[in-house]
Amino acid sequence: MSENKSNVPKLRFPEFTDAWEQRRLSGLADFSKGSGYSKGDLREAGTPIILYGQLYTKYETVISEVSTFVTERENSVFSKGGEVIVPASGETAEDISRATVVENAGIILGGDLNVLKAKPELDPAFLAITISNGTQQKELSKRAQGKSVVHLHNSDLQEVWLRYPKLNEQKKIRSFFVGLDHLITLHQRKLGHLQEQKTGLLQKMFPKDGADVPEIRFPEFADAWEQRKLGDVTKSYSGGTPAVGNGEYYGGQIPFIRSAEINSESTELFLTDSGLANSSAKMVSVGDILYALYGATSGEVGIAQLQGAINQAILAIKPDDAYDSQFIMQWLRGQKQKIIDKYLQGGQGNLSGSLVKDLPMQVPIHDEQQKIGSLFSDLDNLITLHQRKLEHLQEQKKALLQQMFI
Repeated sequence: MSENKSNVPKLRFPEFTDAWEQRRLSGLADFSKGSGYSKGDLREAGTPIILYGQLYTKYETVISEVSTFVTERENSVFSKGGEVIVPASGETAEDISRATVVENAGIILGGDLNVLKAKPELDPAFLAITISNGTQQKELSKRAQGKSVVHLHNSDLQEVWLRYPKLNEQKKIRSFFVGLDHLITLHQRKLGHLQEQKTGLLQKMFPKDGADVPEIRFPEFADAWEQRKLGDVTKSYSGGTPAVGNGEYYGGQIPFIRSAEINSESTELFLTDSGLANSSAKMVSVGDILYALYGATSGEVGIAQLQGAINQAILAIKPDDAYDSQFIMQWLRGQKQKIIDKYLQGGQGNLSGSLVKDLPMQVPIHDEQQKIGSLFSDLDNLITLHQRKLEHLQEQKKALLQQMFI
């Protein structure tokens, strides 16, 4: 399937061997523009519309369902089905050449959209994919103009040299990548559903303010929960950082955990025994609760996945014997937004260990703690599994796009 020629891709379906053709896009499509609507025009119901910004966040190669609506105005531009749309504005030159096919007729095409109607020798979805990848994408990125906002015009698209195979090969490539997009979308929806399910359970399986029982609980438990301060049922400490300029302190065997790594199984930095001994860095064990105090990760919490040293941006929390680590960690996770809203103005700044230790929490008996902690731990593992599957599919698609287009 691999051919060492400049006019064929590295990877292709084995039944195709002909060289790909090359023509300017101006001779392969008709060009027009969408009409001027913006996000401020959106309504809960009305005529379906596609806005240019949604191509970056919402849609894949083919748009078959639209969930945004406007009140129709005169001179609106409607799809007839099969249009390839390319945003005319974007944040970066690398991202702007992103094309999508509008499958159905009757959808308003919003402003700042370049609209292409492919001629019969081009499959619309193949055209959209190849505009977004390969040499065409690089050429369009070079043509994009602007600084804070970059622009791409129909005149830029018309000048692009398009490489393409015969129509039957185009359609097979289209079918393959549309199927892969569908699989990725299914995994994204499943992951989103699991994350929403967890958020809902965190809200309902811990008592609301002023209550002493949760809205949902396991049927074998009926006793009221008791209020404790986190610091009364745990021991905690933060760490420190060895002198950065001292090479004797780094490059050893001790993992040095920083706040962005509290849920990770690996670290970027390692300390030597000397680095640990000559600093305020402290060791933590697998299973300890790690709470991020500083910067962008403030309020993040996790369970240590490895034995290592922590810096001053992390508070290590070790529950007493009658209290479950997973239960406390999940409670802290559910409290994150409340803590940020109360103690960090605009979500910026640092938390303190004393503040965290003073947090009041409702606690059930140990058996109920364990059961709740185990439920959320299993749910976290399932979310992680789906996240990894999704990332693998996305990486697989990226690699195939690089090899199946010139």
